[in-house]
Amino acid sequence: MRISAVLAVVVALVVLVLVVVVGQAIIRPNLPLIARAVSSLERMTPNADGDSDVTEFSYSLSRNATVSIYFETPEGVHFDFRRDEPRIAGDYAVLFSGVVGGFTLPSETINGDVQRRLMPDGSYTWHLVAKDAESGEQSEISGALTIEQGATELPELIDFSVAPQVFTPNQDGIEDRVQVNVYLNKEADLSVYLIGPDGALIYIPELAEGRQPGEPGRHLFDYDGGIDLGVEPPPDGTYTVVAVAQDLEGQRVQKTDTLTLQSGGDPQAEIVSQPNGVDVVFTTRPYDEGYFADSGTAGKAVESPDLPTDLEFSTVTLLVGDLLVFKLTVENYGSVPIRTSGPWPGTVYQQDQVWGAMGIYEESGSWRVGINCSTTTRDFPWRWGVGAPDVLEKQVDAVTGQTFYYLPAGARSVVWGAVRMTDLVEARNPQQCWAGLIHEDVEVSIRNSRVGARDIELVQPTAGQGG
Repeated sequence: MRISAVLAVVVALVVLVLVVVVGQAIIRPNLPLIARAVSSLERMTPNADGDSDVTEFSYSLSRNATVSIYFETPEGVHFDFRRDEPRIAGDYAVLFSGVVGGFTLPSETINGDVQRRLMPDGSYTWHLVAKDAESGEQSEISGALTIEQGATELPELIDFSVAPQVFTPNQDGIEDRVQVNVYLNKEADLSVYLIGPDGALIYIPELAEGRQPGEPGRHLFDYDGGIDLGVEPPPDGTYTVVAVAQDLEGQRVQKTDTLTLQSGGDPQAEIVSQPNGVDVVFTTRPYDEGYFADSGTAGKAVESPDLPTDLEFSTVTLLVGDLLVFKLTVENYGSVPIRTSGPWPGTVYQQDQVWGAMGIYEESGSWRVGINCSTTTRDFPWRWGVGAPDVLEKQVDAVTGQTFYYLPAGARSVVWGAVRMTDLVEARNPQQCWAGLIHEDVEVSIRNSRVGARDIELVQPTAGQGG
C-alpha cells in the first residue's frame, strides 16, 4: 500500500514536468537567434555639429552568440564596426558615429597610420550577424543607412621627429632631454607617450609655447625622464615613441618612432666628512710667479696639502699676496657617473680672477668644487674639477670628438687648489672661507653649500717678508 502511494507521487511529478515542458514550448516557441535589430537613423551626418551625428543600433539575442556589425557599399566594399564579439542572451544598444577601423583610399597617401576613420559619404547596407557557437546556427538582420556631410580631412601628423634618439637622463648636460616635434594639420586632441619594454605608458608633456593644445600647427613635447623633479628615470632600454591625433569626429592617426634610454639615473655626490670634523683642509703657501695662470698661460700646479699635519681647526693666518690652499675629498654615492671639467686640481687663481679667466666657463650639468669667502662678490668664483684627468673616466663623443670626464658611481677623488689672497678688507678680517660642490645650472645642495668653513686672517707683510 505504501509502495503504491510512493509510485503514484513519482508518476504525478513526471507528468507535471512534461506538462510544464510542453506548455513552455506552446507559450514560447523556439525564438530566432536575433529577436530584434534596428538602427535609430536611416540618414546620419557625422560632422560633429550635434545633429544626427550618431545612430543607435539596438538588438536582442535569444541565446548566447558572437555578434558582428558591418556596412557594405553597393560595390561590395565592407567596413567592420564589430567583428565576432561574444555576447550573452539579452538586449543591447550601441552608438555608431560613422567611425570604423582604419583604412586608406586608393591612390591616397596619409602622414601616419590611420587607426580609425569615418566611412565615406554614400549609401550602405548594414548587417548585424549573430552566430551560436555551440549549434553553429547563424542569423542576420540588415537595413539601409546613408551617410552625408561627413568630415573628409584626417588629423594628419605632417611632421614627427624625435631628437636625440639616444637619451641619457642623468643631468650631465649631454643629451639629458628628448624633444618630440609634431606638426598637426587640423584641430585635434594630440598626445605623445612612450611605451616601455613592459608595456607601461609614459606620457610626455607638451611645452607651452604660445600655441594652444590641439591647435593646428607645430607642437613641441619635452621629456627629462623625471630627473628635474628628483625622480629616478625609467629603466634603461628601447622605448616606442607614439604620437596620436584624434579629431572631434573620432578619427585617429598615429605615428611611432624609437628612443633608446641609457645611463639614466639621479646623480648624487658630496664632499666627504672627515672623522675629526675637518671636512676641508685649509693651509697657506708662499706665492711665486710660476703659479700664475689664465686662458693663455698654464701656470704650475700647487702641491697638495700634507695630511694629517694640516688637519686643524684653528684660524689660518697668511700674508697678503700668499696662497690660501685647500684640499677635500668628493664622493659619487649615486648610481650614475657625474661629469666634470676643469680647471683641474692644483690650479692657482688670483683673487680677482674667476673660473672663466682660465678659458673654461660654466657648463650645464658639470660638477665642480668651488671656494667661497665672505668678501667675494659672486658665489664660488674659484672652481676646480672633481678630480684630475688621470683618475677620471674619459668618454669621447663620436660626432664632435670632444672628450668628457666622469667620476664613476661609487668612486672618490681628491681635489685641491689655491687662491692668491691679495685684498685685505679690514671690516671682514678675519673672514670665513668655505667649500661647496656645485652642479652647474642645476643646484648647490644644502649639504654641499657651506662645507668646512674656517676663519682666514690676512696680515700685511713686513719688511723682508714675501707678499
